[in-house]
Amino acid sequence: MYIHLGGEKIIRSSELIAIFDVSIEKSSRISKQFVTAAKESKKVESIGEEEAKSIVVTKSVVYYSPISSATLKKRSTTFGAGM
Repeated sequence: MYIHLGGEKIIRSSELIAIFDVSIEKSSRISKQFVTAAKESKKVESIGEEEAKSIVVTKSVVYYSPISSATLKKRSTTFGAGM
């Protein structure tokens, strides 16, 4: 199954590891360190030009998505990705 993350980006549900609200970057030191490390290794991708509302972690890339984490979670459970 697949999950639409916004724009033209679609991932396989089997690649999904986690979905977070973008505010976690400001409220959690560990999350900020994780995203910083991903940026340094060039494994971060912003989807579209809209402001990011969620962070989607996959096996190989961290995505900034303009779609809310609640909506993405619904999509992932609807299509059987599980959380």
